[in-house]
Amino acid sequence: MEKLSKYLETMLNIFMAFALSLMVILVFGNVVLRYFFNSGITWSEEISRYLFVWLTFLGAIGAFKDKEHLGVDMLVKRLPTGLKKVALVISDLLMLYVLYLVLDGSWKMTLINLHSKAPATGLPLAAVYGTGILVSISMGLILINNLIKLLTNKLTDEELVLINDSEEMIDFHEKDLIKEGKQA
Repeated sequence: MEKLSKYLETMLNIFMAFALSLMVILVFGNVVLRYFFNSGITWSEEISRYLFVWLTFLGAIGAFKDKEHLGVDMLVKRLPTGLKKVALVISDLLMLYVLYLVLDGSWKMTLINLHSKAPATGLPLAAVYGTGILVSISMGLILINNLIKLLTNKLTDEELVLINDSEEMIDFHEKDLIKEGKQA
């Protein structure tokens, strides 16, 4: 399961890097064409906008997996371990419900726009609304995996808090660099 997770994360990062690169090329190329040649690529802005939507939603999946979304954990950090587990189960179940709502709404919007075409490219608009389907399913699977880990007591006390502080992330990365330096 861990290998599959790493593979999917790698593919996600590759796609996001590709999307960002393509966006930069399209926007910069269009600016140069308009500034110097008084012309432009008509579909460039539309593709860039759709890539930005996909990039944002896919980045949200990666941030969710790494617990990098904003949140407030003042209360949860002070709770004993048993209550932290209860709070985590409740918050995960609430998030699963919200993700179900996102999935339901995205599915309906995707079906409604299945035959609607974008004006410049002719791409189906369902490709844009489909991002909500992918995000809600992906985040839902991450939440279910976390709930299974919680219920089988495979989470440490630190993992019971849903948020990584920026200072903790810096310390974590410094420890990785130190380990890599010792191994080299």
